[in-house]
Amino acid sequence: MSRGIEVCLSGKTPQAPYRDEPASTAARSSNLLSLRVFRPLWIRLLKPSDITHLVATALQEDIGDGDVTAQLIDANACAQATIISREAAVICGCDFVDEVFRQLGTDIAVDWRVHDGDEVTPNTLLCTLGGNARTLLTGERTALNFLQTLAGTATLTRAYVNAIGAHKTRLLDTRKTLPGLRLAQKYAVACGGGMNHRIGLYDAFLIKENHIQAAGSIAGAVDAARRVSADLLLEVEVETFAQLDECLDCGVERVLLDNFSLDDLGTVVTRVDGRAALEASGNIDLETIHAVAQTGVDFISTGAITKHVRAVDLSMRFDDSL
Repeated sequence: MSRGIEVCLSGKTPQAPYRDEPASTAARSSNLLSLRVFRPLWIRLLKPSDITHLVATALQEDIGDGDVTAQLIDANACAQATIISREAAVICGCDFVDEVFRQLGTDIAVDWRVHDGDEVTPNTLLCTLGGNARTLLTGERTALNFLQTLAGTATLTRAYVNAIGAHKTRLLDTRKTLPGLRLAQKYAVACGGGMNHRIGLYDAFLIKENHIQAAGSIAGAVDAARRVSADLLLEVEVETFAQLDECLDCGVERVLLDNFSLDDLGTVVTRVDGRAALEASGNIDLETIHAVAQTGVDFISTGAITKHVRAVDLSMRFDDSL
């Protein structure tokens, strides 16, 4: 990928426990965010083949058997266009736009003035496009759909990261993503300065209440998980101090604190004293996230950055020759 940013996952390798180092405050605020300073021991990229598949599906959905309205335009006509952002945003999805016009099969030249992870102000020129007019018109909506949705995810993520401020706490996403766009949105979270939690149900254990009930106890569920795989991150969700103590007795690597009050979160941080990584979750928004980070938890997870996303207001403008 020409503008790709590495996506940090929550897993680990068999050789060493997961001990990524927090990014500095300066790194958080830079355009490209220097995401590699997290030093994850297991990294997966949003691969070009992922983008190819997503774009092909979107184009088929939109074009079907053919763009009938584009046929009103001379097949040999050429045009120039620009994409601008009508509002402040964090850009994400440049490679998706490139792939849209690549798959449409004509020589559309796209000249980017920004990169994924860049912050832009209203009326910023993002790119210029030139080539076959029919192709530009056919690809316009699909290209903008990807760009505005992923930029919306990155923009909201950056707002949450900025709200955390200089605290050590890192922002995690969840599996509450738009169907079919899991990897794309998690990439956008990384562009916004967040960190990826597990990608799906296959790359980490997250033991919740129903799993505990089925296994009979936290200890039983943890033991069963370690028999399945000793190499994956093992996290347990708790709602009480008694459950927290059971997790510590079992040597659980990360504990998810579900809907704990600020006072209780502070108590947990002192009580655990580094014996397990702590993740706060539940009813956390832009108004409350800074106070949660002040308690000293290692992670805060929220589904809001991917499921409450609002598309960035973008516009593709054509020149007067069309």
